[in-house]
Parts: sequence; C-alpha cells; structure tokens
Amino acid sequence: MKHVYLILLILMAGQGLAQEITELQNRIISQTLSQRWELDSADKKGTFRLNYYKPFYITAGRWSNNPNFQPQSENPDFSVPEASPYNNYEAKFQLSFKSKVLQSMFWGHGDLWIAYTQVAHWQIFNTDLSRTFRELNYEPELMLNFGLNANVLGFRWRTVGVSFNHQSNGQDLPRSRSWNRVIFHAGLERDRWMVVLRPWIRLPDEEDENPLIMDFIGRAEATVAYTVKNHSIYVIARNNLSFNPNRGSAQFNYVFPIKNNLRGHLQVFDGYGETMIDYNHRQTTIGLGISFIDW
Repeated sequence: MKHVYLILLILMAGQGLAQEITELQNRIISQTLSQRWELDSADKKGTFRLNYYKPFYITAGRWSNNPNFQPQSENPDFSVPEASPYNNYEAKFQLSFKSKVLQSMFWGHGDLWIAYTQVAHWQIFNTDLSRTFRELNYEPELMLNFGLNANVLGFRWRTVGVSFNHQSNGQDLPRSRSWNRVIFHAGLERDRWMVVLRPWIRLPDEEDENPLIMDFIGRAEATVAYTVKNHSIYVIARNNLSFNPNRGSAQFNYVFPIKNNLRGHLQVFDGYGETMIDYNHRQTTIGLGISFIDW
C-alpha cells in the first residue's frame, strides 16, 4: 500500500497539485453531480485532471467517549494483546482526490476514474506515545461511472456505476486490517439536496483480518447532503441491513462560514467502524475543525 500511496502522490504533483488545491478551496458553493462527475457536455474537462472526490477537512480537536485501547478481531491472530494509553482527544484529517483516466466509454456514456482517500487519526496531544498516529486508513478506488437523466420520486437520477475498492490501515500484525469490495453507486439530486447510495459486496479474503466487518460496519452506505448559501449539512449513514442485531453508524457534519473562504466544520459520529481498526468497536466522537471541500 505504501508504494501505491507514493505513486499517487507523484501523479498528483505532476498534475499541478498546488494549483488545483487552490482552485478547490475557492469552490465554497456545492457543485451539482454533473459538475462533480463531468456528466453533461458543458462540464466535461478531459482526462488526467486532478479533482476532489470526498470532503477535505482537518479536525484539530476530536473527542471520543470510548477510545479503542485494545483492538480485537474475531481472528485471534489479529487481536492486540495489550492495551495502549490512548487519549480521548486527538486530531483527524481527510484528503481525497480523483482523476478521470478514460472518457466516453461504452458508446459515449461511461467514464473511468481512479480515486484515493486517506483518513488520519493523530494522537497529537499524547506526549506519552510521542504524539503517534494511532490509525491511517488508505483507500484507492477504480470507478466506472455512467451519466443518467431520469426522474425518480421528484429527484433527478444523475449517476450510476460500479467500483473496485480497497481499504486498509497498512499496519503489521496484530493491528493490520483490510478488505476489498465491489461497490455499486447511484447519485440523485433535487434543488439543494444530493443523495448518494452505495451498497457493496465484499470479496473473499483467505487471511481474513476482520471476519465480521460486514456485520459491524455494514453492507451499504447513504450520503445525504443539503447546501444553502455557504452552509452545508451532510450525513453519512451505514447499516448492516440486518434486524438481529442491527448495527452500523451515522456521521453528522455541519460546515459553516467563518471569514472569507475559511469555514468551520463540526462532525459528530456514533457507531461502529470510524476507522478500520475500530470496525467492531462502538464509540461516539465529536470533532471541531476547518473544512476545505465538502459534498
């Protein structure tokens, strides 16, 4: 995974990363799905241009009511034998990019994208652990996206597609966690609303580090976003689609203006799987920071 990360960083730098990020920071009004995925002819910008994928934010102070001091797995080889003295407070940040590599496939209707998302949880206030990074999650993705224009219950159904997704934390035994998925997605919008639905299928793994991850993190995800002026609210909900027991998570985000292009970001999470190492660990977290790009 470290090699994949390095290659993606080099690609980003070669495409003028600094200039692109500056442009992204100025996009403080939420884009339509067509603008995000270059669906309509007026929005198409060609291939190998760096763009954002998921939100960019930095949370300087994130509080957890139940830190995962001793991560466990249903596979005993991946259960941590001793607890670590983690703080309840840490920093969190998320970076996410995508780039179109093939355009107008399948009779002009499909585009192929590559994407990379990284989420970091940093024990920056923990001097006992030398301010270590508690968890880094790496998520490369290959996506095939098709543009649509259909009416569904008052919404415009604008995208449908499928992706191959790998997610891991890059750690050694017994803290290593990873899984591979085929994710289906559909995007709808109406006025200031956007809805993205993502059910998935997990691919088999011989050395399963997290056997019951689907039962805790879930089998599907829904993102609902609402934007008015420079204020944005978006909720990301995951569920295992089971009645007994029913598990998953919900993440609430409120992005608000502070001054000029500077925007604050309030994030509240409750449930399982805020990180890969926490896939079967439930906690409630509250974080406050700044946002550069949202949904």
